[in-house]
Amino acid sequence: MGEFWPVVDALTYLAGNWRTERTVRDLASGDEGEFSGTTTFGRLEEGGLLSRESGVFVWQGVPRPAERTLRFLPGRTPGTADVHFSDGRPFHHLDLTSGHHVADHPCAADLYRGEFSVLDADNWRTVWRVGGPAKDLALTTHYTRETTGAGDAAGPTGHARRLDTENR
Repeated sequence: MGEFWPVVDALTYLAGNWRTERTVRDLASGDEGEFSGTTTFGRLEEGGLLSRESGVFVWQGVPRPAERTLRFLPGRTPGTADVHFSDGRPFHHLDLTSGHHVADHPCAADLYRGEFSVLDADNWRTVWRVGGPAKDLALTTHYTRETTGAGDAAGPTGHARRLDTENR
């Protein structure tokens, strides 16, 4: 892997709208699927962010609407986040201060291992490897910050900066 982009505050970096493209590979069968949509990280009243992902998932040629909601709450140390499912159950911790983080989430007899990589101010990636008796999957998601014009947005340092939208 190349160099990562350190992030002072994960919640500030993630806030906003992201174009979301995911590939899903079933490593046992060789089947592949794709998700295409958006993820919006909106502010929660009590602090943190509500992540709403929505789009279309195509599996074996059949498109279906898909959505997911997660809560990103302030973590135990400054600049980090604790990720929870929409029903409040804990999912994983997230620390992007080095630009890279690995998180584990046991689910029944399966283990979800997520690798988070911040590539630059407007791009990050997750790679989830799911293994166990019920699943053998690899999910790779690329996020690209959406812009609606040359407005201000929070950069990876947590400071507002001007976005260059002409070269996209």
